[in-house]
Amino acid sequence: MRTKFILLLVLFLLVFAAFGAVGCAPTADPPPPDENGEEDDEDEPPPPPDTGPIFITLASGSPGGAYYPLGAGMAQEISSRVEGVIAQSESTGASVENARLVASGQSDMAMAMANIAYNAILGEVQFEADGALDQLVALFSMYPAPQHLIVPANSDIQSVADLAGKRVSIDAAGSGCAVTSEIILTTAGIWDDVDARNYSQPEAADALKDGNVDAVFYNFAVGTAIINEIQFTTPIRFIPIEDELLDAIIADHEYFTKGVIPAGAYTGLEEDVSALTIGNLMLVHRDMDEDLAYEIVKAIFDEDALFALSRIHPIGGEISKETGGNTGIPIHPGAARFFQ
Repeated sequence: MRTKFILLLVLFLLVFAAFGAVGCAPTADPPPPDENGEEDDEDEPPPPPDTGPIFITLASGSPGGAYYPLGAGMAQEISSRVEGVIAQSESTGASVENARLVASGQSDMAMAMANIAYNAILGEVQFEADGALDQLVALFSMYPAPQHLIVPANSDIQSVADLAGKRVSIDAAGSGCAVTSEIILTTAGIWDDVDARNYSQPEAADALKDGNVDAVFYNFAVGTAIINEIQFTTPIRFIPIEDELLDAIIADHEYFTKGVIPAGAYTGLEEDVSALTIGNLMLVHRDMDEDLAYEIVKAIFDEDALFALSRIHPIGGEISKETGGNTGIPIHPGAARFFQ
């Protein structure tokens, strides 16, 4: 009996010792604090992934005019001065096409003549089928540009009226120049009598040199190189727009102004040539982020950026903070903040 008692006591003590050892086992040390003195939280969500740069497109125009080189220059200035943004300039048919590209979201920024932007927002003239593209707003005003009308030096054309019965390049279809050319010819009463050709700027230069057109309309900044390129092989004359015709055009289209192609602007041009002048704008969609719009305008109107643009094309020297906010159409809030 005594022996059984002793055996049971020993067994009880062994079992108790085993359970006690488990219950008293030391726990694992907590993870050490990080270098900032805070404990690592395994449940903390990972940081959001890097979304990379923002890519934006800038619709300019065709080679030969001011839009094309200025668009490339502006894209470069935006890319180098706005952190996290890469801008790419694209050659297009210019104003009319550009307005549609921005309105549809296919381009983020676009250059356009002021009259085209005005018509687009109201859904008038060439935009009747589109309806009012009132999602368009201006980012800034660039510069004024006169409508050029040139003919071979030995031509018998002396005035706009003399274009009746002639082959005339009015610029590429969808361009602001083509629209302005039609307004001039319609107001002069000869639109139906003109053989209008939709040549791009380089095509029109070749057509004039080859004798395939009698006259060419261009709308670009004074001093554009394509005029000098034509003159290298073909002597030309500039046809003035008479005051009476200018007054009639401006009476019906308030966004136009009287201007001149100044003497000395081109080789052999010894006198000012009266011309119809129109402003040029940079358009964006009204939904563009306000801070992004502000930073883009700030980049373009940086003193060094404006100097760089003036080196690309002389008209870049006319882009200024003083006139940049005078757009004539609604301006984007981000741009308005900059100019204010």
